[in-house]
Amino acid sequence: MSTNHQTQVLAHLQQGKTLSQAEAIHYYDCFRLSAVVERLRKQGYDIVTHNEPNRNNKGTHARYELKEVQA
Repeated sequence: MSTNHQTQVLAHLQQGKTLSQAEAIHYYDCFRLSAVVERLRKQGYDIVTHNEPNRNNKGTHARYELKEVQA
């Protein structure tokens, strides 16, 4: 897994955006988003998972969001 993917995904999430696997593939050529998110979580980032219905309403997919750090 590329640390570049970690950097790209983190920057995306830090802009207040959310990210799904399909978007990670499209924007960053990242096919292992869940693994990238897990590594970022282990580094201390509070990333939450939202389950969204698929377009065909069969099953769900994950959408990740970085929780803001409270000062």
